[in-house]
Order: sequence, then structure tokens, then C-alpha cells
Amino acid sequence: MKKIIIPAALVLLALAAGVYFYAKKPAEATFKTLKVEKGSIVSTVSATGTLAAVVTVQVGTQVSGTLAKLYVDFNSPVKKGQPIAQIDPALFLSQMEQSRGNYLNAEANLSKARVAAADTRRTLGRNKQLLEQGIISQSDLDAAQTAYDQALAGVQSAEAAIIQTRGALRQAETNLHYATIKSPVDGIVVSRNVDVGQTVAASFQTPTLFTIAQDLTKMEIDTSIDESDISRLKVGQTANFTVDAYPDLQFSGTVIQIRNAPVVTQNVVTYVVVIGVDNRELKLKPGMTANVAVQIMKKDDVLKIPNAALRFKPKGTKDEKAGKGEKGAPAKGAGMAKRGGGQRVYLLSQENKPVAVPVKTGIAGDGFVELTEDTLKENDEVIVDQVMPDKKSGSGMGSPMGPRF
Repeated sequence: MKKIIIPAALVLLALAAGVYFYAKKPAEATFKTLKVEKGSIVSTVSATGTLAAVVTVQVGTQVSGTLAKLYVDFNSPVKKGQPIAQIDPALFLSQMEQSRGNYLNAEANLSKARVAAADTRRTLGRNKQLLEQGIISQSDLDAAQTAYDQALAGVQSAEAAIIQTRGALRQAETNLHYATIKSPVDGIVVSRNVDVGQTVAASFQTPTLFTIAQDLTKMEIDTSIDESDISRLKVGQTANFTVDAYPDLQFSGTVIQIRNAPVVTQNVVTYVVVIGVDNRELKLKPGMTANVAVQIMKKDDVLKIPNAALRFKPKGTKDEKAGKGEKGAPAKGAGMAKRGGGQRVYLLSQENKPVAVPVKTGIAGDGFVELTEDTLKENDEVIVDQVMPDKKSGSGMGSPMGPRF
């Protein structure tokens, strides 16, 4: 019996030792890989901007008064010269009537002055004849001459009054004309800031009553481009953008203007780049925020690798430490795609170990980087991430109950 028990105990002890050492053996790290692809790559400059109509006219008032009528509302199409609002014209009508009365009175005074001048001229002529005949004295002739000169001055004064009252009449007529507010352009009313009964006052800063977009089928985006990227932009480049209102649609436009005036905000220098947009379907509206990507360069049929492959460094190696800052976070600029050599990616060996392969890169875009040398070929799998096993459990999965204290 003892001869059977002892060998059995030895076998069980060997099995237990094998299980123990196997369980204590650390699990190997696992790696996530992606394939090297061949296709197109587009280098872009990203920015945000606001959609606006190409021509927007703010309509104000040149006279003060109470708004009596509104002929248009939001989104109303208007034609040039079309009445869009009416200020109460009663005051302007009374002013015009008063000015017309003054003008007619000035005309009457001018007629009276001319009649008086004609009468004094005849008297002066008669007195000259009488003086030659010795019937009157020289003083009588001088008095007639003075009366005639005064009559001529009265005519000039009456003529001046005519000019003055005619100007006042024209001003009253103009004010009455301005009481009817008309559209200066063809377009669509995008904003109305007044209501019937509201008093509007014309001053040095004319109030804005309406905002009219001249043509919403053509719009533009004013974007802010950082000074480090402005040299890469040129007029005529294609720009794609999205808006929150249509998250599944992509719109396109063209760079039409690069403004030279810098915009400094918190010591950050940017430049305004205007992008023209075709809005024939009228889906886009003024004020929408656009997320813009301007196409700088495009290459077709090139090898490309994911950006994550350049950022990857095997954990626990010198490469990982070199690519991190003091607190373990990725250092600024570490692993970012850039032109030139000095970069490398990692492939998996037959022993499931990462092997470094030097690469040279070109343009970057859409999460990929161009390979400029044939160190890799299509469908090669590059490592983009590493999952380390849990040291306490000896496997790639941590304890569901959490760490022990």
C-alpha cells in the first residue's frame, strides 16, 4: 500500500508545483496593430468661422418719429425701392404745408417789391424831367433816387426770402419722403429690430431698423488662421466644412481672400481668411458656426501609416521614457508627424516582440502620415497600442474586486 501512495503523492506534488509556477509566470503583453495602406492623403489646415452673407445692408432712418406701419417681416423678400416701413407722416405733412405757405408768401412779397421798384423808377424818371424844366429842386430828385434804390434792395431781399423758403419747403418734402423707409437693395430681410408704435430717433448714430441680406445664395466664412499656418494658404484653395445643423453633410468652398491685417487676441496672432460658399439650396444661414478644413496638398496612391504608429513606444523602454515629460505625459511634439528622418515605427516579430523600423514621413492628414521611403510595404502591420498584463493577477485582466488594501 505504501508503495502505491508514495508515487502518487510525488506525482500530485509535481503537478501542484507545475501549476504554481505556471500561474506565477507573468502573462505576455498584447499589441494592437493596423495595416500600412495605400491610397490618397490630404494635408489640411483646420479653423472655425462664422457664415455671413456677402453683402449685408443695415437700414436705418433719417428722420425721427413714431413707427406707424410695417410692410415686411423676418425672411420677407424685398426689391430695391420697395416700402418696408412707415413713420407717422402727420408732423411732416404739417411742416410741409407751413413751408409751402411761407414760400407762397415770399413769392407775393417779391411781386410787391418788384411793383414798388417799378413805381419808384417811374417817379425817378419823371423827376429828372421836372428838374431839367426847373419845376422841382435837386433835393426832390435825390429823394426819388433814394426811394428807387430802397425798392431795388427790397426786391433783392424778397428774392433771398424766396430762396430760403424754397429750401425749407424742399427739406420738409424730403423729410416727408424719408418718413417712408424703403429697401436700398434687392434681398431678404434677416433682422427686424422695431415694432409698430415704437419711437425711433435719428441721431449721429442712426439706429438699425432692418438688416437685409442682398443675396443668400452666395455666402462667405470669415475664419481665423494661426500665423504659423498662414503661409501655407493661397487664394483658390479648396475648403471643406461642416455645420452643426447638418452634421452628416459636408459643404465645400474656395479661399477668396487672405487679409493682411493681424488680429491679436491674448498675444496670439491670427489672420482672417475669407472662404466663398455657394448656397443655392439655401441650407446655410447667416451666423452658423463652420468647422473648416482648407486643403493644402493632396497626394494619391501613396503608402500611409496611422499617426498612432508614430506615437507608439514600447512600455518600459528608453523610447517610452524619452517620449514622455516629467510627469509621464507625452512630451510636447513627441511622436508628432513631421518631415524628415529620425522617426520609427514598430512591427511584431515572430516571437511577438516589437521591432523598430526607421521611417521617413511626408504630409499628414485625416489621421494618416505619408511614407516617403520603401522601408515598409502595403499590408505590413504596425503597432499602435500595447496592453500590459496586470502584475497582481498575472493576466491581462485586473481583479474585478479591485486592489487589496
